[in-house]
Amino acid sequence: MKIGIDRLAFSSPAMYVDLTDLAHARDEDPNKYLIGIGQSQQAVVPITQDVVTMAAEAASQIIDDSNRDQIAMILFGTESGIDHSKSAAIYLKRLLGLPDQLRAIELKQACYGATAGLQMAKDYVTLHPEKQVLVIGADIARYGIKTPGEVTQGGGAVAMLVSAEPRLLALDDVTSFRSEDIMDFWRPLYRTEALVDGRYSENIYIDFFKAVFADYCQQSQRTIADFKALTFHLPFTKMGLKALRAVLPQADEAQQTELLTQFEASRVYNRKVGNLYTGSLYLSLRSLFDNSDLQAGDRIGLFSYGSGAEGEFFSGTLTQALPDVASKARIETALTQRQRLSVAEYEQIFAETLPAHDILLDTSRDTSRFVLTGIKHDQRQYVDRG
Repeated sequence: MKIGIDRLAFSSPAMYVDLTDLAHARDEDPNKYLIGIGQSQQAVVPITQDVVTMAAEAASQIIDDSNRDQIAMILFGTESGIDHSKSAAIYLKRLLGLPDQLRAIELKQACYGATAGLQMAKDYVTLHPEKQVLVIGADIARYGIKTPGEVTQGGGAVAMLVSAEPRLLALDDVTSFRSEDIMDFWRPLYRTEALVDGRYSENIYIDFFKAVFADYCQQSQRTIADFKALTFHLPFTKMGLKALRAVLPQADEAQQTELLTQFEASRVYNRKVGNLYTGSLYLSLRSLFDNSDLQAGDRIGLFSYGSGAEGEFFSGTLTQALPDVASKARIETALTQRQRLSVAEYEQIFAETLPAHDILLDTSRDTSRFVLTGIKHDQRQYVDRG
């Protein structure tokens, strides 16, 4: 019996800042952003959106009357939680109209949370093949205006349904993981912006990738030649390219060309959205599905990394030929219809934060189906306008 990702959807706010505009505003050469970090656009998240609303937008694309009652669990990976106690998954359950007979849990380990959810979901469905698990990766990446990390911000959500006999990716059983107490990135409870030791974090990321990839190959007796594509957590897309180059010498010349070609397909969307933290790897996977010509049976490697630090390398085989034309059209339409903000508008929206007390928000500029309308009696108020 095969277990894996049956459906995979993505959502991001309908506003962005162009990084060429941002480079000019910061007196930088645009190629520092476009080539140096591999980003061209960055999603901007308004105050009327948070991880719950973005997750609902993504999940609503893959949940309908045919599968709603099959979902037994929501595993919500995020490092942008909205409450110290109550899980974001509970809010999501209500917005999606899911049954009460399910578990709804939030998972946290930097950008690794959704991968933890995916692996837990695989184990659950193995024991309960008639059920499905909804796995979410949703985040808002914030470092601050005019900080070194400003150009690696972004936001959005991915939603995955894990099932038996999946229609997208059947997960292999072999996986390699590693964790160490490392201070390369963190965000104390009193801060809304993250702290990061950028160069150190890049080195740790590559070290973790090489370690878990080598261990995976030893466990599975596979080599790089067994993979048609390698996908990566992409806080910025150049990071994944650096990791790929670290193992490319293990491949022959023809496969090196193939892996580089598939990597380009896997970063199309991430270049236009920016950093999704927990959702980043799976947006890259969605981009690969939509922009490559891989065939059923091809094996894909996935590297997940969460600062602090946790890394995992695992794999799966495609259960259908690519690309997914319908998904590609839907995402490309959503991205091209976004509003391009001036740098001044982006800075103004970035500065808007929720107060510690009740507030009624103006949602007239937000075209999303799910919105945060405010806070009442210290409780977030969500509306489904669909």
